[in-house]
Parts: sequence; structure tokens; C-alpha cells
Amino acid sequence: MSKTIDQWFLEYAESHRSKTNKRIHFICVPAIFFSIIGLLSLVPIISLTPDINSDYSFFINLASLVIILIFIFYIRLSFSIAIGMLFVSIISLWLNFLIYSSGIIPLWLFSVIIFVLAWIGQFYGHNVEGKKPSFFKDLQFLLIGPAWILSFVYKRLEIKY
Repeated sequence: MSKTIDQWFLEYAESHRSKTNKRIHFICVPAIFFSIIGLLSLVPIISLTPDINSDYSFFINLASLVIILIFIFYIRLSFSIAIGMLFVSIISLWLNFLIYSSGIIPLWLFSVIIFVLAWIGQFYGHNVEGKKPSFFKDLQFLLIGPAWILSFVYKRLEIKY
């Protein structure tokens, strides 16, 4: 029997009770999600860019494929959460494209820096909490974390999930 979205959130919340850990997660979980989208977006699947020498294909890359797969994961749990996470994913993909296009810093470097700093924050938060991260128990919690953060936005906006 598979868990409901509420069961996932309750189990995830067990190791995210302290205010400090929650605040850290509200920053670090989206940052990790964003950085992973950034890294995956650098792996082209089909190039639709006008410049044949371009190494970036907006939307047609590994991030797009992963977004589709995680959408399927979320839609099994909650249509509303799935739509929200799809929106967050597309915005992340677009913002990563803007970073890439700006040329200010290589997207791979930006993403790695964000990824490392956010994970340091996550482990610090769990040290404060005194509990191991949920994904040590089940890797699916790596996908539940971003949805759990989104659920707080939904509650504030009075959107049912």
C-alpha cells in the first residue's frame, strides 16, 4: 500500500520540528532543488538552439526529463501539489537559463556552490534538530521535502492539496 501525501508529510515532519531546522529547510531545500535543476539542465537531450555550437538547450535537456518523471511521482500523491511542483520546476529551469545566458558565472559552478552550501545548511539543521535527515530512511523523501515546503505555501494561500 502506498502512502498518501499527508502520511508522507507527517513522517517527514517528524525530523523537522525545531524552528531553526525548519527555517534552514525553507531556504536550503528549494536551493538544492534549484541547483539540481541547474546541473541537469546542462545535459542536452535534443538541441533546438539556433547555434549548433551551443552547449545549452533550454527545456530539451535532462532536467526536462527529470521534471516529467517527478511530476508523475507527485501526481500519484496530489494533483494540486503536482501542478505546484511543475510550476516551481519550470520557473527553476527558466531562472537557470537566465543565469546561464548572463555569462556572469558558469551555471555549473553556480549550481555546485549553491548545492554544497545548501547541504551544509541542511546537515547543520539536522544537527540542531538532533535527528537524521529523512532520506536516510527512504530516498523518496528527497522528493517529499520540496513538496512539504510547498504545502506551507499552499496553507498560507488556503489552497487544498
